[in-house]
Amino acid sequence: MKVTLSALDTCESSFTPLVVLELAQDVKEETKEWLKNRIVSKKEDGVRRLLTSGIVIQVFPLHDNEALKKLEDSWYTRFTLKYQPLDRIRGYFGETIALYFGFLEYFTVALIPMAVIGLPYYLFVWEDYDKYVIFASFNLIWSTVILEVWKRGCANMTYRWGTLVMKRQFEEPRPGFHGVLGINPVTGREEPLYPSYKRQLRIYLVSLPFVCLCLYFSLYVMMIYFDMEAWAMSLHESSGSEWTSVLLYVPSIIYAIVIEIMNRLYRYAAEFLTSWENHRLESAYQNHLILKVLVFNFLNCFASLFYIAFVLRDMKLLRQSLATLLITSQILNQIMESLLPYWLQKKHHVQVKRKVQALKADIDATLYEQVVLEKEMGTYLGTFDDYLELFLQFGYVSLFSCVYPLAAAFAVLNNFTEVNSDALKMCRVLKRPFSEPSANIGVWQLAFETMSVISVVTNCALIGMSPQVNALFPESKLDLILIVVAVEHALLAFKFILAFAIPDKPRHIQMKLARLEFESLEALKRQQMKLMAQNLKEESREGNKEEEA
Repeated sequence: MKVTLSALDTCESSFTPLVVLELAQDVKEETKEWLKNRIVSKKEDGVRRLLTSGIVIQVFPLHDNEALKKLEDSWYTRFTLKYQPLDRIRGYFGETIALYFGFLEYFTVALIPMAVIGLPYYLFVWEDYDKYVIFASFNLIWSTVILEVWKRGCANMTYRWGTLVMKRQFEEPRPGFHGVLGINPVTGREEPLYPSYKRQLRIYLVSLPFVCLCLYFSLYVMMIYFDMEAWAMSLHESSGSEWTSVLLYVPSIIYAIVIEIMNRLYRYAAEFLTSWENHRLESAYQNHLILKVLVFNFLNCFASLFYIAFVLRDMKLLRQSLATLLITSQILNQIMESLLPYWLQKKHHVQVKRKVQALKADIDATLYEQVVLEKEMGTYLGTFDDYLELFLQFGYVSLFSCVYPLAAAFAVLNNFTEVNSDALKMCRVLKRPFSEPSANIGVWQLAFETMSVISVVTNCALIGMSPQVNALFPESKLDLILIVVAVEHALLAFKFILAFAIPDKPRHIQMKLARLEFESLEALKRQQMKLMAQNLKEESREGNKEEEA
């Protein structure tokens, strides 16, 4: 095993590296010296340029084993029902990741009332749609209140962390952005320039048709699933045996697995396309990627449920499909995101230990082992996938709550294990990410609020389609439709009034921010007065000199 990390050979034994830069094998010494000078002079654009050109393969901070052990002991190693150490998570991983775990914890606790109320509905009034009106109405109020209360809790946390009011920083071009070298008219620096019209052509002539094609393919797979359901149902009706009753769940399980596979494959394609579109800024890249993935995932996960509910109008099949999709997706996510990567990482760790023990070199073996081990760990790509999983879970819970009220209970059980599995993933499976400041959960707040609005429409429509409600309007279906639409509009209006009535920031935070702004303005005013006094003194001295002359 050849030692390629030269810093371990040349530096003093007391040196403890914080960040590892992996260079390509054929990098010249002149390039290494240039990069070292750029790092010493604190010019970050050097690393960014080398990442774009492929000279630097990856850059990542090493885990602090002592701090990590303390964090693990207070976080997930002891399975107890307690709040997470969010301040410690923020201190180690940064505000963005701490906010995700804070939202996961808050969302799990907020699901408990839905689970407690939904359980007796599931057990005692399964077919009584009249009583489901009360449960669905509670769901709609609940989904609005929890999102508004989260804003207040988020403001409390980020104010404590000092990131609630962040000044917008000037964004540098993202790694991977390419074009003809030119002068940026804003910064005056030399950087790649790429015409906007070329990017728009790529988006509308390639990316958009590809996304539409994927959506069509998703619907085609959905129709195959319904053919499988029809086959399983006909087989069960013809034989009526116990094994055929079990077979009724097989199409839904297969379809749930196929959905997860399609979501992951599409994610890779969306990342490739968005990168190929050549966005200059990381924020623009993330916005286009989120839009592509959200649209596909929403259709892929929920299209079959909407079809069953509003085309087939089979509430029994809707309950069965919803339960199967929810439970299967949760099990698959736990396995694919944490358990399988952790098992593979443990195997790799054993191999690295054997190689290090066989290595005869005058270096710090422990440090070298850590660098080699973490170099091969997976890279944390951000909170996108984690929020997406919660977003889809929120859809399963809220969109069809009046049909399957037990969904919240399964979501709570999943999230209790999700907290620990995600913590394990961050601490032992993935490289330590660079910390990023955040004031809130960003575009995901809007995504959850949009899902909440859609849930109003779906639940009102499902209740309006119930036999009990239809029996109230035996002659005129138009009256029924008008009443359902009126109730849906009234509930939406109530949601928006409720959202407006609950302030995004608690009163004491508003007062502290106002006080901070007042003190800043007063300090600026004093500084201006001081400058004016200095200018007057200088003008007075110059006038005296002119009179003496």
